[in-house]
Amino acid sequence: MTTPSIPSLREQQHPLIRKLANTIEAAWQKHLDLSLYGLPEELGYVEGKLEGEKLIIENRCYQTPQFRKIHLELARVGNMLDILHCVMFPRPEYDLPMFGCDLVGGRGQISAAIADLSPVSLRRSLPKSYLSQLSALEPVNFAQTRELPQWGDIFSDYCIFVRPTNLEEETAFCDRVASFLDIHCQNAINSQPVTPEEMAEIIAAQKNYCTKQQQNDKTRRVLEKAFGSAWAEHYMTTVLFDLPEETPVGGC
Repeated sequence: MTTPSIPSLREQQHPLIRKLANTIEAAWQKHLDLSLYGLPEELGYVEGKLEGEKLIIENRCYQTPQFRKIHLELARVGNMLDILHCVMFPRPEYDLPMFGCDLVGGRGQISAAIADLSPVSLRRSLPKSYLSQLSALEPVNFAQTRELPQWGDIFSDYCIFVRPTNLEEETAFCDRVASFLDIHCQNAINSQPVTPEEMAEIIAAQKNYCTKQQQNDKTRRVLEKAFGSAWAEHYMTTVLFDLPEETPVGGC
């Protein structure tokens, strides 16, 4: 399918956010059979006010045979804050990690850049095919690494969480995300359905991932200030980190 253009917001954002958004969508187009995901219409494009500044949120969501939802969010608060947020939620029938990526920038500088392929199995390890491909990637060094939050035990050993200090580091981060996506999409295409017992384990692990991510106080505070507590809770739990549905063992 053809991805709808998103010309308005990303063209105003930090160049790395624009570049990374294009890189993510190009990988999806290259590898995956995309169809639109049924996001509520009122949540596709949202406007609000935050401390007197205009807040804009644009969401694009798709689904594929292997992923129940792949989500790209772009957000901007006046000229103060630029955000990219992306998560790929695998269908629990497949033993696939969760790809997640976030960029946060303000006043021309990216303050936080994180990307990971997070294991969602109770054994807390990535599939062997991922481990072999990730370990083969060239090491990437950044001058300023950042500390994961207290709930960050959901992330893998390959997680990158940094503050890029120059254009070279920004390019290195974008390239590493592209490598993550190539590995992830290729493994997804070649994956086979798991047993009902393994599916139950994956559902539990995905719920743990989403529940931990919902503890992100910075995101919640921004949404609450702009739209109120109830809306923020609704958005966090239905758009950003919705939980997978239960599937009966051996059922349909």
